[in-house]
Amino acid sequence: MTVFSKIYSKIIGTGSYLPEKRVTNQDLTEQLAAKGIETSDEWIVSRSGISARHYAAPTQNSSDLGVEAARKALEMADLNGNDLDLIIVASSTPDFFGSFPSTACIVQNKLGITNNCAAVDVQAVCSGFVYAVATADSFIQSGMHKNVLVIGAEVFSRILNFDDRGTCVLFGDGAGAIVMTASKEPGILATKLHADGRHSNILSVPGSLAGGALDGSAFLYMDGPAVFKLAVSVLEKVAHEALEHANMTSDQIDWLIPHQANIRIMNSTAKKLGLPLDKMVVTVDQHGNTSAASIPLALDIAVRDGRVKKGDNVMMEGVGGGFTWGAVLARM
Repeated sequence: MTVFSKIYSKIIGTGSYLPEKRVTNQDLTEQLAAKGIETSDEWIVSRSGISARHYAAPTQNSSDLGVEAARKALEMADLNGNDLDLIIVASSTPDFFGSFPSTACIVQNKLGITNNCAAVDVQAVCSGFVYAVATADSFIQSGMHKNVLVIGAEVFSRILNFDDRGTCVLFGDGAGAIVMTASKEPGILATKLHADGRHSNILSVPGSLAGGALDGSAFLYMDGPAVFKLAVSVLEKVAHEALEHANMTSDQIDWLIPHQANIRIMNSTAKKLGLPLDKMVVTVDQHGNTSAASIPLALDIAVRDGRVKKGDNVMMEGVGGGFTWGAVLARM
């Protein structure tokens, strides 16, 4: 009788990239003051925990940021681009307005990959990376793909209204990437994804094309209090769902890497899970909210500085426009 062993997916490489231009709260305060808009470092930090963020150069697109992160992840994984059989890019700021060709296909080309591997974009805003990891995990477990590159890349500075101090101070640009591979050892222990379209209006870019012209706004809109309330509610629940699926408890989490949106949301989630704050990876203070890039960015930094080690259990979770949310529990 033939015995088939279960296929798992495992993270074997991480990478990240931040654009060269770093913008501090003081820089933004001076920029907004010139337009008669009042804000301050204290106001921004007290509401979000953010002190700085990075902005892409005019010549840089999401694919360019993603490629830099991908190269580092591939190097750590000891693979080259043609070893990949699937590329998934999570982004709300694709290279092209119509979202095609996909940013994943552009990344494939810029990496010099010629093996005709599959390439596709995933759009779940700030939850995009979690959705992409869950998708890659399913493909690998099915046996359809072996080596998958997952990227979160954003140039949110392009969709910010710099007349709105409530949103323009919160976001930044960047990219993070991981390489996942088929393994006999458990890696991704559980994934849980959710969405509730009834809340699609609280975080959006409400413009649309009509006859080739923009109808509405091309800038990000956010109902901050509504997003905060919903995020705090769902993040704890989805983390417990992932733990239950893996037959684990929160005290077995070595590191919490939440979407880096707001330090108050992040601290609340950690406390509700009974985790000490020093077990949570925080990069929002220096990166701002980089949407789909925030979790892989934070993961890569924590791997490279030695905090996240082989065998550690890492809970990654995010919320985003749609409204979407999800969690990935991974053993590194």
